[in-house]
Amino acid sequence: MKRVVCPGTFDPITLGHLDIIKRASSIFDEVTIAVMVNQTKKTLFTVEERIEMTREVTSQYPNVKVDSWSGLLVDYCKNNDIAIIVKGLRAVTDFDYELQMSQVNLQLQGVETLFLSTAPAHSFLSSSLVKEIASYGGDVSSYIPAILLERLKSRLAGK
Repeated sequence: MKRVVCPGTFDPITLGHLDIIKRASSIFDEVTIAVMVNQTKKTLFTVEERIEMTREVTSQYPNVKVDSWSGLLVDYCKNNDIAIIVKGLRAVTDFDYELQMSQVNLQLQGVETLFLSTAPAHSFLSSSLVKEIASYGGDVSSYIPAILLERLKSRLAGK
């Protein structure tokens, strides 16, 4: 059985993230989405909220499960017997960073990284960009799942 992990902060999960998750779920037997806790990032949503939203928007994929992790991703992989990390790449700048991470992950725990290029329609998307646009009242309805739109607007209105 081929098991992989798709890590990210998912604050909030975007259509670009979902594109990678959907494609990974069609290739691999089991996909775990690891909602990462990153102390250096100031998130809009709590880890519990991000897990809930991610479960909500991936419920149609029977081979996808959602978990969270604080620490090194390779430790999560080791603890859960996962040998492959799947990452989406939007641009060359993503590749520069992710290549270094993949080499370290391979050296530390023997965990491979598979890169999927993001669909052109989502190649510019990031959660940070979505939050910035939405914080100024911009329309982000074509960037995130519709069921998350009101939650995002509500959270930003409270800030």
